[in-house]
Amino acid sequence: MENVAILGASNKSDRYSFMALELLQQYNHSVYPVHPLLEEINGVKVYKDLDSITDKIDTLTVYVSPKHLVNSIDSIIKLNPKRVIFNPGTESDEIISRIEGEGIKVLRACTLVMLKTNQY
Repeated sequence: MENVAILGASNKSDRYSFMALELLQQYNHSVYPVHPLLEEINGVKVYKDLDSITDKIDTLTVYVSPKHLVNSIDSIIKLNPKRVIFNPGTESDEIISRIEGEGIKVLRACTLVMLKTNQY
């Protein structure tokens, strides 16, 4: 069981970040959804930003576009997760290089597929 932060969490059931939150919960992971405007999703407290999380995060799964992610690079590094999963459409070579340069493992993958195929 891991502590998993979901950057770009959504309360809309058709969004992949929402599906990931539900599936992570089904697999008994502790989820830390991050969204600046929401207070809770599925009864889970939502954090306004990565800097608001005080618990140790094992995995950060990313669901925001690179143009929005660029403002979070320093916060990701400060959070110091064991790994960051860049879901399809969130990848940026520049951002990935910076995070890897800090010794954080990076995966270009889909959290949902990883969970469903026992590769998580």
